[in-house]
Amino acid sequence: MTQRTSANRYARALLDVAIAESDPVLIEQQLAGAAEVFTGHADLWRVMTNPSVPAPKKRAIVDALVLKLDLSPVVRKTLQLLATRDRLVLLPDLLDAYRSRLLDHQKVVRAQVTSAVTIPADRVAALGTELATLTGRKVVMTSAINPDLIGGVVTQIGSTVYDGSIKRQLEKMRERLEQAL
Repeated sequence: MTQRTSANRYARALLDVAIAESDPVLIEQQLAGAAEVFTGHADLWRVMTNPSVPAPKKRAIVDALVLKLDLSPVVRKTLQLLATRDRLVLLPDLLDAYRSRLLDHQKVVRAQVTSAVTIPADRVAALGTELATLTGRKVVMTSAINPDLIGGVVTQIGSTVYDGSIKRQLEKMRERLEQAL
């Protein structure tokens, strides 16, 4: 089983528990803070992910840290479980998977909009409204600029890409001309 698959399983269970016993958004914030503590300190992260360090020692370190971090019981138990099972290496993937599941639970979808030039705020708002209508969910948009597009926009929602760029239209025309010859 891959790390990502394991992290998804932990994330699903964590979200279920968070919904039942706590505030899922608070859990995400605390989990992010805990992940930052572990991954933000290279020596600590190296020890916690080193297979030669016994799991009971890792659990003792986690027990000491969670007392200082003021975490909810849900996050505290999750970190202790990961340490006991020697699975703390999953923490960054667990956080990513939990965030994705939380957004899905909140009926929120992320959209990446790339354009050749900066899009005016009113057009961004209109695009967000259209995407919300299209998906039936609240849309959180991020934007980027790529002058290679020449014009138009490329919108990505999950794995679906809507390419309305001039660059793509020119590529399609070239492909049709090559097929005609």
